[in-house]
Amino acid sequence: MTFQDFNLNDTLFEGIQSMGFDTPTPVQAMAIPIILTGQDLIACAQTGTGKTAAYLLPVLDHISRKKNPKINTLILAPTRELAQQIDQQIQGLAYFTGVTSMAIFGGGDGIVYEQQRKAIQNHANILIATPGRFLAHLASGVLKLDDLQHLILDEADRMLDMGFQEDIMKIISFLPKKRQTLLFSATMPGRIRTLAKSILNDPQQISLAISQPAVGIDQQVYKVYDNQKTPLIQLLLKDATYSSIIIFAGTKEKVKEVHKTLLKLKINVEAFHSDLKQAEREEILLLFKNRKLQVLIGTDVLSRGIDVEGIDLVINYDVPSDPEDYIHRIGRTARAATKGTAITFVNERDLRKLVNIETMIGKEVTNHELPAELGEPPVFKPLNSSSGNKNRRPNHNKKRPQKR
Repeated sequence: MTFQDFNLNDTLFEGIQSMGFDTPTPVQAMAIPIILTGQDLIACAQTGTGKTAAYLLPVLDHISRKKNPKINTLILAPTRELAQQIDQQIQGLAYFTGVTSMAIFGGGDGIVYEQQRKAIQNHANILIATPGRFLAHLASGVLKLDDLQHLILDEADRMLDMGFQEDIMKIISFLPKKRQTLLFSATMPGRIRTLAKSILNDPQQISLAISQPAVGIDQQVYKVYDNQKTPLIQLLLKDATYSSIIIFAGTKEKVKEVHKTLLKLKINVEAFHSDLKQAEREEILLLFKNRKLQVLIGTDVLSRGIDVEGIDLVINYDVPSDPEDYIHRIGRTARAATKGTAITFVNERDLRKLVNIETMIGKEVTNHELPAELGEPPVFKPLNSSSGNKNRRPNHNKKRPQKR
């Protein structure tokens, strides 16, 4: 199958070709025909599978065939970084179609807000928004959504994790009841299905295998005490040829702490967190994308909101509580059939989390010996029989852990 098989508008197909797209990914091959028919859709697919183009292409095809589409489509996303990335992809795909778009997010100055307001008044065809800022524009009275035909929720699970469910439902109360609604989510916990039932109409469903890391990722584990983590990073980076590295920490406070420590070691690193101004966050991401910044450290929000090719190494400074977040973190490397390395530091408190991850991916992660100069690693006590055993291979038939 190629993109020609979808019979898309010629001007849109020209944009597809200019971006080097040729063969649809599995999620695109399954989702595009359904969306083109106008049906609602629930799609379970993680970042890196091509899901953004899966919903953008049929929507852009629809808009490009209309004479005066006005505000036709609303895309809700959990973070400003993801909203901006979606907007950038629209600009590339829609370059020859005349379709307009605007990313709407908070954190900017008055000039940014005014730019967003003017785009709304001038009826940008596609609005890509974080829920909080979009509600602010709704409250101002400038937004008129009578002609809206498509609502897309991207990374719906992450939006619920971030506490946006009430905002989402309030936004939906302003939308026409007759519309096409598309829900894309990396996971499908019960509350996502409950949300889908309340806002979608007789949806089609597609699901890709979401809980397996890319085959090109070399997954490694080091058993460490907390005070061995930073020296280990220093050793890993000392002689290696890694040019683009992401470090994930569990909290914003930990991100700041590790950032300060790595700076003292003369490592080219920046911290990425919500306390930074929007301009600062954009500058850091640009430096990282342009390979002028070697190391970027952030929390799990970064794992869903960054789309950078060629990341060599992902380090989990802390083991994520949710195995799905592990998948998203290490999925930043080995994208587009390339290879990469993912290293996870595990202390004794995190042993259960590691077992849950291994259960989900169906295999044990290779344990590497701690360099001798860092001292002895911790000796883990076996987990009791009621909670599993680290020395026993994971039970592949066990149900996957659910988010709580």
